[in-house]
Amino acid sequence: MNKILIRSVFLFIVIGLFLLILFRSRLPFGKSNSSFASEPKEEITKIEFSESGKKLTLEKKRESWLINGKSEARKSGVLYILRILNEIKIKSPVSPELFESEISGKNVIPVKVKVYEKRKLLKTFLVYKTESNTYGNIMKIKEASKPFIVYVPGYEGDIGSGFTLNEPYWQPYTVFNLLPSEIASVKLENLSDTTASFSIINRDHHFFLSDAAGKLTGWDSSLVVRYISYFAWVPFESWAFQIGEAEKKSIEAQKPLYKITVITHTGRKSTLTLWGKLTGKSSTSEIDSDRLFGKTEEKDELFIMRYFDIDPLLKKRSYFFPQ
Repeated sequence: MNKILIRSVFLFIVIGLFLLILFRSRLPFGKSNSSFASEPKEEITKIEFSESGKKLTLEKKRESWLINGKSEARKSGVLYILRILNEIKIKSPVSPELFESEISGKNVIPVKVKVYEKRKLLKTFLVYKTESNTYGNIMKIKEASKPFIVYVPGYEGDIGSGFTLNEPYWQPYTVFNLLPSEIASVKLENLSDTTASFSIINRDHHFFLSDAAGKLTGWDSSLVVRYISYFAWVPFESWAFQIGEAEKKSIEAQKPLYKITVITHTGRKSTLTLWGKLTGKSSTSEIDSDRLFGKTEEKDELFIMRYFDIDPLLKKRSYFFPQ
């Protein structure tokens, strides 16, 4: 009797463990096909994006993350994608009809994502970007897997935007990053009030202030030195990737508000052009008093700047003279 009881208990335990393992592997839709979050022992050290034969890699080297092993990546961008990779969860499954209409029918090419911890591949999945949901994406573990809408709990934004091979997106959002000792000259063109324009020349720490008519006198050298120091870090808010090509050409065809040209002692020239930005796209839209469009010749993309960040550089010639 005892032997029968022991065997029954043992059999019950074995069956229970089998069912537990079976159901755990199938929750919620089969773990192997629905688990998108990476689970490193310590930390993610490498992220690889590939699409249509192109590839972009973010990899941690010591305390910095590098883009394709070369330039340093923007810290906020890396922290954003790491949060997604660690916390991503399923929001809802996607029906075959929806996947056909939004993905297959529109020939959406997925971004393939590989996540590593050192040499260990932690996770790989496919991101299909779409506007059919507020999270901006549908994902699969692999092509034959079931598709899902995924999200990050507590975050309502478009997490699909983080899975991009656009290298400028990963670079620091910086227009100027120059020490005063690096700057040979600065020219500000105020296209709305040309009498406010000026230029500064730095020769062995001796400064010269000029306008269109020539060199000026009576200005405060300390204010010139302070102005030059503002170029140490000038950020922009974001890239304007959402703007279509036609709208982009329309903006660039308009008369700019300002142009700022900086030449370093090594001969490197950088020009920032700034245009007004509307608050919306309707006929009643007004000029945005907080933000404007910017572009440098180094990259063929528009970006958005806050006046808060660029205001220190938008001085008038009168700024340099004692009040």
